[in-house]
Amino acid sequence: MKALVIAGLIAGLIPVQSALLPHMTLWGVMPDLGLIVVCLAGLFAGELEGLLVGLAVGWITGLFSAADLTVGMVTKGTVGYLAGVAGRHIVDVTPAVLVLGLLAASCVSGLLTALVLTLNEQQDLWWALRTVVLPQAVLDGAVGGALYWLAWSRLNIERFVSEYRT
Repeated sequence: MKALVIAGLIAGLIPVQSALLPHMTLWGVMPDLGLIVVCLAGLFAGELEGLLVGLAVGWITGLFSAADLTVGMVTKGTVGYLAGVAGRHIVDVTPAVLVLGLLAASCVSGLLTALVLTLNEQQDLWWALRTVVLPQAVLDGAVGGALYWLAWSRLNIERFVSEYRT
């Protein structure tokens, strides 16, 4: 059952990310749903599932975008694993904690991508940080926090997490 849920999540993520989100940009950037889904999967399912979902989502989004394949796999896999560790060891993960975690993870992911890409003289690293990385990190944190708050307030997440991790 876990494999079907994870496969369906990954298969549904790519069409939404590529077809729906380009029409919903804010500040010229769109949220990285892959990073948000990986963080939530690690938080709810555990370290191993977070790592595996992160590697799969990083690989698939790297195939369908202009991002570097290795950077996407490493960052999303690391985020999934760390979210799983946080979900297991932090007693009460509030939406504010998740927002801060997503903000930091998105900043690191965007910074690594900006460092790997070859930027021209007009588009240096500070330009990338100011216009892409920081706005996307704020947007990722807000969308992830809203999804987590929505799931936490509408669903019985504690029971789901305890049943899903066993």
